[in-house]
Amino acid sequence: MVYQDTQVPSSPTQSSGSAHSPPVSSSRIKLNDGRYLAYREEGVPKHQSNYKIILVHGFGSSKEMNFLAPQELIEELGIYFLLFDRAGYGESDPNPNRSVKNEALDIQELADQLELGSKFYVIGVSMGSYSIWSCLKHIPHRLAGVALVAPVVNYRWPSLPEKMIRDDWRRKLVGLSFWASKHTPGLLHWWVTQDWLPSTSALEKNPVFFNDRDIEVLKKIPGFPMLSKVMLLLQENLRLRKVFGTLRHDFMLAFGKWDFDPMDLDNPFLHDEGSLHIWQGHEDKVVPFQLQRYISNKLPWIRYHEIPDGGHLIVHYDGVCEAILKALLIGEEPLGSLVQL
Repeated sequence: MVYQDTQVPSSPTQSSGSAHSPPVSSSRIKLNDGRYLAYREEGVPKHQSNYKIILVHGFGSSKEMNFLAPQELIEELGIYFLLFDRAGYGESDPNPNRSVKNEALDIQELADQLELGSKFYVIGVSMGSYSIWSCLKHIPHRLAGVALVAPVVNYRWPSLPEKMIRDDWRRKLVGLSFWASKHTPGLLHWWVTQDWLPSTSALEKNPVFFNDRDIEVLKKIPGFPMLSKVMLLLQENLRLRKVFGTLRHDFMLAFGKWDFDPMDLDNPFLHDEGSLHIWQGHEDKVVPFQLQRYISNKLPWIRYHEIPDGGHLIVHYDGVCEAILKALLIGEEPLGSLVQL
């Protein structure tokens, strides 16, 4: 099991057929611009499914992310999942012309080549949410329903009130990181590959981005490395320039200037033929719940779900993925003990 914000990314591949590329083990499609996009399929067979869902991974992850939905529910509802490596990740080729808009167009072309039909569902987790916002802007007519799980918020959105974000330390950290990514990438690469990591005990006792429940997830999920091991592996992989470049470009797109403001979007489901959901942890240390509440109030057609003791890793909590699917696909509201609305 892996998680998108802590999984160590594999080195991006070059175009197929390169003598210097590692063997490609994944299924891939060739996009119109010549790039290859790697994907994998889960759930019931596509031709037998009632619901087709594209899962979008976040920062430092891949199509190998796990979505912890009960197999019984998947079979009962007839759910087909399509996961893919976003540009530059895993076994997908980098996109030298990558943009926020291209994220949506890659998803659309993937859906078309794999014959998902005129409409499909999308679920984006953490930083994968900016790809989903792009879908809502650029291909809303293709969406049957949308879920954003612990989605990041871009502090550059013009609609965010200055008084709400002025003193947010996360905004300052993102701003500093963005400046370094843009103006001193070589220095940034040197800095993140130094032996600056604290000890294992320090990481566990003083987590910066995870609450107590998140830490339990990191410790107890079978096959999930301890946070310190993840960080050490990530540091090692960052020494690979391709990995560093992919992460740097992804970060800059997510927190750079977009071609639209999500607060200006129109409801793509005017006739209740679909729905959009945001799932947020009240104790999320990566994205403040206040920002998600503001967004949901500005766009009242969003169905907002807040987990009282949830951190940023809510996608790994017992029952959350099941609740996400039931709310998205059949309109079943989660139990009050799971969320506060």
